[in-house]
Amino acid sequence: MNEPLIITVAPNGAYKQPGDHAQLPITPATLAATAKRCCDAGAAMLHLHIRDAAGRHSLDVEGYREALRVVRAAVGDAMVLQVTSEAAKVYRAPQQIAMVRELRPEAVSVGLRELDQPEIGEAGLAAFFGWLAAERIMTQVIVYDVADLQRWQVLRATGLIPDAPWLLLFVLGRYSAGQVSSPQDLLPFVQAHQGPEPWAVCAFGAAEHACMTAAAALGGHVRVGFENNLYLKDGSLAPDNAALVQQVAQSAAVLGRPLASAAWLRARLLP
Repeated sequence: MNEPLIITVAPNGAYKQPGDHAQLPITPATLAATAKRCCDAGAAMLHLHIRDAAGRHSLDVEGYREALRVVRAAVGDAMVLQVTSEAAKVYRAPQQIAMVRELRPEAVSVGLRELDQPEIGEAGLAAFFGWLAAERIMTQVIVYDVADLQRWQVLRATGLIPDAPWLLLFVLGRYSAGQVSSPQDLLPFVQAHQGPEPWAVCAFGAAEHACMTAAAALGGHVRVGFENNLYLKDGSLAPDNAALVQQVAQSAAVLGRPLASAAWLRARLLP
């Protein structure tokens, strides 16, 4: 049997607002309701952004704790709750690292190039990733291009990043014209990837589903949702995030890949 497919849903992101889509969640209550629907549709992990009182991107620890409490009450242990550490032109690397250390979440996503900064240095990177591994925090490392992936490989090869069950996220089309992704954008990542880490993809625009299907066919995992795309594979506006999850679940069935549960994901990445 093929390895189960991890579907992560990214329902809001750092920038979109309910004006972009009526079902875009930004409050703990709407995030919880969205998480439950997406969990029922087949998502094993929620990629969580929170907002401040003005609706802007936030890494506030207490805001995260409240959102995680409300979402956990809705989904129980049926989803892994992954917080973002994204800078979003608001935060610097020391603030991002400090948030993760204080919050100590179950799971976190970190942009390698956001943390690989002079004010952190290689010693700071080694200390942070060593702490993540020691704390058994499920960590997804975001790479935007092959240069990012090669930098990750150097850090791993030199021992600055310790052995741990890291998960990579390949971002397709982040620097393409109009920020529109294509399944072909995946090929350089797959060709360059040499390590043991499982990988997932996210993609922008209406070709998101085609990119997800390509990733699933090649043995990868997927992240879908309104953070990057509002449209179904037929080009129509998706009614909600769960509809994007359902599309991927249908493709997984065609490809013969069962869907990963949160329990399977925890066992896979936190053995």
